[in-house]
Amino acid sequence: MYSCSYRRRMCVRFATFAVALLAGIDPAPAQVYPERPVRLVLPFPPGGGTDSMARLIAPKLGQALGQPIVIDNRPGAAGVLAAEIVARSAPDGYTLFMGSSTGVTAAPSLYKLPYDTARDFAPITQFATASFMLAVHPSVAAASVGELVALARAKPRSLNYASGGIGSPLHLAAELFKHRAGVDIVHVAYKGGVPAATAVLAGEAQMIFGSFAASLAHVRAGRLRALAGTGLERSALMPELPTMIESGFPGFHVQAWSSFEAPARTPPAIVRRLYEETAKVVRMPDVVALMSKIGYLPADTTPQQYAHIRRTEMALWAKLIKDANIRGE
Repeated sequence: MYSCSYRRRMCVRFATFAVALLAGIDPAPAQVYPERPVRLVLPFPPGGGTDSMARLIAPKLGQALGQPIVIDNRPGAAGVLAAEIVARSAPDGYTLFMGSSTGVTAAPSLYKLPYDTARDFAPITQFATASFMLAVHPSVAAASVGELVALARAKPRSLNYASGGIGSPLHLAAELFKHRAGVDIVHVAYKGGVPAATAVLAGEAQMIFGSFAASLAHVRAGRLRALAGTGLERSALMPELPTMIESGFPGFHVQAWSSFEAPARTPPAIVRRLYEETAKVVRMPDVVALMSKIGYLPADTTPQQYAHIRRTEMALWAKLIKDANIRGE
């Protein structure tokens, strides 16, 4: 037989648990999270700009959380390998994924994935963004986006654009431009953004949607001619350059970005804490300075805001990929 005092204790515990559930409170509150190191899985190899940004953010985020953030680089398969590791992990906040714009939003329409991005990942935050620059070789007789469109329409398939490969941000930005402008320009894919930019500098291709960080010095030296930026607002790196929206393309807003994702069903309180601490870290001066060097700006979108961005861009790229008959490599 159980004693009266035991039954009373159990009743109190059950009542407390029931009240917490009815109030929408996680009975295992986020205050106890984390109790051990957190694993951050990256779909990039060590040494690149995005990896460097992660390695600057991770120790600061770990300090804020009270446990180290351990970086696990898992490049390959267009980011699918790293994403699958996280999608199949326990939803407890101890395994996170660092996503990239097209890797998160375009990959579902380009490849047959072993996971469902919308279903299997809980969005935490989009913490860094970078717009692109539409630039042409100086030999191209166009000083504005309007003039480039007129030239492309007058001479279909006479212009080539370089990209960093099928499904890369440079590729999708240019395909969106083709679709919105109604022009026929030829895609030349290279193995990365650097070879693509080199090809335009050499005149092998005539145009590119390149990063501001990689393109700006060439523009200043006269080796490239900048026509427009792809952000909602003009870039602080080149405030004289109009946006694509200002150049006659309403709604043309294309960015590269980095995000943090958790496995689906991760407790909302844990997701919220990860967002709040990340938002503080990306505003630190040394983090902002490093982001600026590689052409990024800090962002602090809430989980709800990021979920909307992710959903919107997945729909945008799905339609474009279908309409342009783009196939993943």
